[in-house]
Amino acid sequence: MNSRAASICLVSLFLLKTALCPVSAEETKTIAPLELPLVDASFEPPYYSTTYEQPTDPKEGQLQIGVTYTLWIPQGLKEVRGIIVHQHGCGSGSCTGSVTAAHDLHWQELARKNGCALLGPSFHQAKEQNCRLWCDPRNGSSKVFVESLQKLAKLSGHPEVATAPWCLWGHSGGGFWSSLMQMEYSERIVAIWFQSGTAYGYWTNDEITAPEIPAAAMQIPMVANPGLKEKETKRFSRAWSGSLAMFKDYRAKGAPIAFAPDPRTGHETGDSRYLAIPFFNACLQQRLPDKAGAPLKAVEISKGWLSPLLSETMPVPYDQFEGNKAEANWLPDKAVAIAWLDFVKTGAVSDKTPPPAPTDVKVDAATGTITWKAGTDFESGIQAFLIERDGKQIGQLPEKPTNRFGRPLFQNMSYGDTPVLPLQKFEFVDKTAKPGKTYQYKVIAVNTAGVKSE
Repeated sequence: MNSRAASICLVSLFLLKTALCPVSAEETKTIAPLELPLVDASFEPPYYSTTYEQPTDPKEGQLQIGVTYTLWIPQGLKEVRGIIVHQHGCGSGSCTGSVTAAHDLHWQELARKNGCALLGPSFHQAKEQNCRLWCDPRNGSSKVFVESLQKLAKLSGHPEVATAPWCLWGHSGGGFWSSLMQMEYSERIVAIWFQSGTAYGYWTNDEITAPEIPAAAMQIPMVANPGLKEKETKRFSRAWSGSLAMFKDYRAKGAPIAFAPDPRTGHETGDSRYLAIPFFNACLQQRLPDKAGAPLKAVEISKGWLSPLLSETMPVPYDQFEGNKAEANWLPDKAVAIAWLDFVKTGAVSDKTPPPAPTDVKVDAATGTITWKAGTDFESGIQAFLIERDGKQIGQLPEKPTNRFGRPLFQNMSYGDTPVLPLQKFEFVDKTAKPGKTYQYKVIAVNTAGVKSE
């Protein structure tokens, strides 16, 4: 392949503007796979991992890019009822940033609350490799995904992992992937969150082969969540237009879908988790079967809440909506409806409830090291911990909570909604403690809404 042809096959970091370019086995062999950073699993195990290596001589239809799947299962969980899949976007930056997805304390709390596992895929996509080789699941990634779950089921000793239903969260290329997985595995998907990405606009423009849309796919609760700033940006405008077109088409078909534009962001994920997590929580509670292995419960669309498209109007119960129901946002319950309204107005969700108080505070008198255990605020996550000695604050962990894309967080946050390395530990060293003196320590949690624990 000459240099001009090679350049045509390169896909920009997030946009996926071109149709899939054919990549030969010889080309694949000459591109070294991306090396992913290592993660110190400092928080509650167990974690399980399996890797599919990039093939040196790929066969037709075989996934040509390697991928590592990391699964977290809540400690003591007897049976995994579902799997929350946090799928990153295209490009090496998104791939390396994704390695902490399964270590996210806030998303773990969603999984724990619903008896689920949390899965973080990390593709080994080198800069020179075409993202469509994985984000179009028909190029082998769906097969590897299912096979990897079977391997993780054996590794974890939880055979139900191989057959458990999924919540799919996908950013950019991950949304592209999710929208096509929706058509192949519609009866296994609890709900989908499209974070600035869907393949819908590409197949309707004949840029990729259009999938067959089964009736079950239009029964899956969904949210399309582009950033308002994408609308007028050449680079990311298709994330907006594709999401909006998908919403209109699917809603006209009766699908339970909402359009939730973030008024504050572009292609970054911002504070969308504060709506995505309660949305998935409602869908899991409504749809997971009482017995593992049974079919998902059907969505009762008439029990949802509706609001006009592109409005800041409080949603109302389905039977009280006076407009055209086939053009209105559909939300699963009142709590999510209130959160949706807050989000489309502000780009976040308010919270006045305190986070759980830290427990099991321990002090190593020899080193001044203080450790503790802490639950995660389900509504808002954790921003920081305040450390008090004899009633006076002596420190904060982290000292300066940061997040350039949204609310400051204990774990910080990447462009793609994953914690930033290195991961923080529940640990603080009192460097001013005097040897031999006894102190009384207290640890206070602060959520991202600024509310302190009791």
